[in-house]
Amino acid sequence: MNSISVSNKSWILKKYNENQLSYFKDNFSLDEITSKLLSIRNIKNEEVIGFLNPSIKNFLPNPENLIDMKKSSLRTVEAIKNHEKIGIFGDYDVDGASATALLGNFFSSINIPFEIYIPDRRKEGYGPTINAFQKLISSGVGLIYTVDCGTLSFEPIKYAKSKNIDVIVLDHHQSEINLPNAHSIINPNRLDDKSNLNYLCAAGVTFMFLVSLNKYLRLINWFKEKKIQEPNLIEYLDLVSLGTVCDVVPLTGLNRAIVKQGLKVLKSKKNLGLKTLIDICGINTQPNIYHMGYVLGPRINAGGRVGKSSHGANLLLNNNAKEVFKIASELDQFNKERQYLEEDVLNKIAIEANKTQSDPVIILSGKNWHEGVIGIVASRLKDKFNKPVIIITVDKNLGKASARSVIGFDIGSIIIAAMQEKILIKGGGHKMAGGFTIDVNNIEKFKNFVLKKFKNKDKNHTKKKSLYLDSVISPAALNIDFFNKINNLAPFGSGNPEPKFVIENLKILNNKVIKNKHVKSVLLGQDGSTIKTIAFNSAGNEIGAYLLKKDNKLFNIAGKLSLNEWKGQSNVEFIIDDISVNKTLKNTVPSSIG
Repeated sequence: MNSISVSNKSWILKKYNENQLSYFKDNFSLDEITSKLLSIRNIKNEEVIGFLNPSIKNFLPNPENLIDMKKSSLRTVEAIKNHEKIGIFGDYDVDGASATALLGNFFSSINIPFEIYIPDRRKEGYGPTINAFQKLISSGVGLIYTVDCGTLSFEPIKYAKSKNIDVIVLDHHQSEINLPNAHSIINPNRLDDKSNLNYLCAAGVTFMFLVSLNKYLRLINWFKEKKIQEPNLIEYLDLVSLGTVCDVVPLTGLNRAIVKQGLKVLKSKKNLGLKTLIDICGINTQPNIYHMGYVLGPRINAGGRVGKSSHGANLLLNNNAKEVFKIASELDQFNKERQYLEEDVLNKIAIEANKTQSDPVIILSGKNWHEGVIGIVASRLKDKFNKPVIIITVDKNLGKASARSVIGFDIGSIIIAAMQEKILIKGGGHKMAGGFTIDVNNIEKFKNFVLKKFKNKDKNHTKKKSLYLDSVISPAALNIDFFNKINNLAPFGSGNPEPKFVIENLKILNNKVIKNKHVKSVLLGQDGSTIKTIAFNSAGNEIGAYLLKKDNKLFNIAGKLSLNEWKGQSNVEFIIDDISVNKTLKNTVPSSIG
């Protein structure tokens, strides 16, 4: 597909199998667009029903496929029988907060006392410390869980063991060959784990643990003997799906089923914290993945970034309406502060980023960049330059970093390798993201180390970004029926991207700028159909400039569909990702649907 994109992107139409398309239509009574999208996603014939109707029952494997699961469950059963106080050390991000709340809500429902500890991002950094464990132990805990962290926490776990306190790790970050001397470590990314569940986030791992724990408590008739109702774990799936979506893990297999069911639970608003935050954010429609990832998630994260790190977990744990409202309101305010700081740091970094954009990996360091937002800034620069970005903020003799990567560049393994070379003080991550602490004297050494690791991969890396598209559609396709067909493939996310389409040969009827940053337009198709579009955050870029100049030339738009609901009325809009001018485009695509 040869397209002249105003944002300098190469438009690539995804391939599908004609025979498979016909098979799906004939054997499953599916429409053309659904069949085509399934083929594009390489869904096998035997996977169609499960993909369209993902259920926990069909996708949930035996939890004991994970190493140390039985061992962890039996130790926890012992703690419950002895009424030991539980310590939960969680990470400050959404996944960590969700996993912490999962454990806390479970123990609360069965009347087991617990204490949570969420570290301060700026003062304590990522992962457990000896000081944190000292505080938990001094509060009287007999068993400590680390959630979304702990796989590489050798010294703190060693300290806990010296005090005769067992530590159970529930994590998903990449590991080394050597592991801490914990009681047990449940982590599908352990090098010796064969569960094939390495796509789970920490909340997903924690959910699997609770499934196992529930089973063992049931086997010994504990619930009946104590006259305690067995927790319905399905009701926790709103938290699991929140962590899954916000940690951007692949929405395949069990994850897909979790999020599908989790959205139903979220609709019921059983969790008081989520319900309150939804109300404060003014979400008047059924919450969806967008709301999780871009409305709720950033606010829960904001506590760890610029406010109180424990706010996210406490919001999801608390059942006092007055306290929950206070926490949710503060998180909303923290998020506004985060947005301001993010723009400030981005403006400071932008010039330096442009200077280094020829490098295969962009690595920037500077003094006193706000630690809480460098991860978001790294993500935005990663999207802009289509390459891995590492940002290090320096305070005195230490640098703290956030890294974001692209497909094909495993940043987590690079960080682990740098730790093994003693270049980093501590660190961790997964394929697409990570973080670490470094002595300022080692920053240049680290840069050279990373660039050496990536130099062979750079030849396969293109500077020109690509926009992958599913199909060409007609303007008339923008209707509720077509939208619902597309939405049958939801939930969308990493591993199951939301379908993107092309609409050709359009003219501008009218447009306007919304909130000084979005461009809203009404476009006219050659068939006489009019479509409503919006180009988010485009008022200052090439897309907005093209729309606002109101050129009479025919042009094509690429993007996705959105359902706009207002005062009981629903209509389909097109969200513009890019614009191209190309008279021969239509002749190069295999079909037009709608």
